[in-house]
Amino acid sequence: MSLAPAVPVSRPSFNALPLYIGLFCLLWSFAFVAGKTGVTYCPPLILLAARFLLAGILILGISALRRDEWSLSWRDVAVFAVLGVANNALYLGLGYTGLQTVSAGLGGLIVSANPIFTAVLAAMFLGEALTWRKVAGLLFGIIGVALIVWHRIAIGTDSLHGILFTLASLASIVAGTILFKLFAPKGNLWLGNGVQNIAGGLAVTPFALTLSSVHDIVPNMQLLGAFAFLVLGGSILAYLLWFHLLKTCGATAASAYHFLMPPLGMLFAWMVLGEHIESRDLLGIIPVALGVYLVTRPAAVTSPVVK
Repeated sequence: MSLAPAVPVSRPSFNALPLYIGLFCLLWSFAFVAGKTGVTYCPPLILLAARFLLAGILILGISALRRDEWSLSWRDVAVFAVLGVANNALYLGLGYTGLQTVSAGLGGLIVSANPIFTAVLAAMFLGEALTWRKVAGLLFGIIGVALIVWHRIAIGTDSLHGILFTLASLASIVAGTILFKLFAPKGNLWLGNGVQNIAGGLAVTPFALTLSSVHDIVPNMQLLGAFAFLVLGGSILAYLLWFHLLKTCGATAASAYHFLMPPLGMLFAWMVLGEHIESRDLLGIIPVALGVYLVTRPAAVTSPVVK
């Protein structure tokens, strides 16, 4: 009796996107704790200039050792350089300046609202749909951030000066996200991230040399550990994941699980820095997380009806 050949069973392909998003959220949330630690022992602009330049040198140096093909056009280089100013120099320069007088938890919470505002600008400039869910998410996000900011200012734990710098930092990362989708640079994202870091470092360095002093640096293991994480986990891995998410998803959908960041940021700040969390903070986190979820939740796909 002859046996029929076995029919190969196709296995469902593994979807790594949720894993990438989860890892990105963890790295991005913890970066505020590392940043707060770093600016405690080093002037923020010096810390950032060193971080960006070292990350850029490492990325381009590794590419040279691997003999990677240079796949970026001059237009791509220019776009990534502009992103380096928006995503690195302005976003983190303003954010780290704010972290000097703002808690890591609040700084992470404010910046984690970026998908909400990105959704509005994406509807204006990229033609992405602005549904009632996104409008509701925007309102929830604004209410949640306003509640926590008002409470922190009232009890004196965070300064208005630092909060304004953090809000300007939020505007920069939103602008950088829209610019990436608007100009859509081609080529290798690894090389693009190297160009972005070098451009960000060169943009920050003159201000760091003018407004800061190396004598204010306090060398210790905390600073070394924070700097290592910011270079490897923040500037290299987290941004590589972010660019990958932006390239494979829409500007809004790329932030699919950003609603995890507000509680994660507060949790890491409490665990590592001992920052106090009050019940009013938790009440503010809920609408922010809900707002980001509403903005980034994919629309339901209706199945076609067979007639």
